[in-house]
Amino acid sequence: MTVTPEPVLLRVPAPWGVRLVLNRPAKLNAISVELREALTTAIEDAAADERVRVVVIEGAGRAFCAGYDLGEGQPADAWGWREVLGEDVAATLAIWRCPKPVIAKVHGYCLAGGLELAMACDLVVAAEDAQLGEPEIRFGSAPVTLLMPYLVGQKKTRELLLTGDLVDGVEAARIGLVSRAVPLDRLEDEIEALADKLARVDADVMAPTKLMLNRAMEAAGFMAAVEMGLDLQSFVNMSETSREFDAIVRRRGLKAALAWRDERYEERLAEQGRERPEG
Repeated sequence: MTVTPEPVLLRVPAPWGVRLVLNRPAKLNAISVELREALTTAIEDAAADERVRVVVIEGAGRAFCAGYDLGEGQPADAWGWREVLGEDVAATLAIWRCPKPVIAKVHGYCLAGGLELAMACDLVVAAEDAQLGEPEIRFGSAPVTLLMPYLVGQKKTRELLLTGDLVDGVEAARIGLVSRAVPLDRLEDEIEALADKLARVDADVMAPTKLMLNRAMEAAGFMAAVEMGLDLQSFVNMSETSREFDAIVRRRGLKAALAWRDERYEERLAEQGRERPEG
């Protein structure tokens, strides 16, 4: 008997539009090339479908999205990275540019490229115990789509991106990284109520209003920052730390590489603690 694999993205119709469910639960919905392309196509289809007034993006299983799939093959040079990262950015911006309102429903982990996906949505509703952040710096990488400074400001962005620290849903709401945080058992009801409210706005009002808000970000230099970030990250991903991480992935697997990253970081924190003067 032939077993048909589950699609990496589920499209679930709703009275107000469509739910797009990231469906790689065993991988915490890490974004593979297949998932990235499926999500882009689904956003394009939703934008063209008059029956869709609102799009909700959510994750199956224990998490919203743990970021890009680090187990997939990596480019050998900066030019190769520039091409791959450009495709990732285009997929994220397809969500940002969608003329229909897009809501991210966040639970569990929302990390790295997964957080960028959520930040590209118009509204983000997170569970209070969700864990959000961009820990890329800890394994020699950097944000792919530089959205965070335009949401929470420079100082908080620097703190989160330069440390790789995570925040829970409550703190994320406090600093403006998400729209609101609610207890996990209320998350679904909150999403339904918000989607229903947005669906009541006529499309010929919603689309130009969204475009106006996007153009305000563009006027503040958003697209120029994204382009320059792409160039710089292409070289960051060729750093010594990044190459060592990739080498461990190839030799021993992703779990071993993540353990190396965590052990390395904790050792450095311990050394700093020993060297810190008392008083």
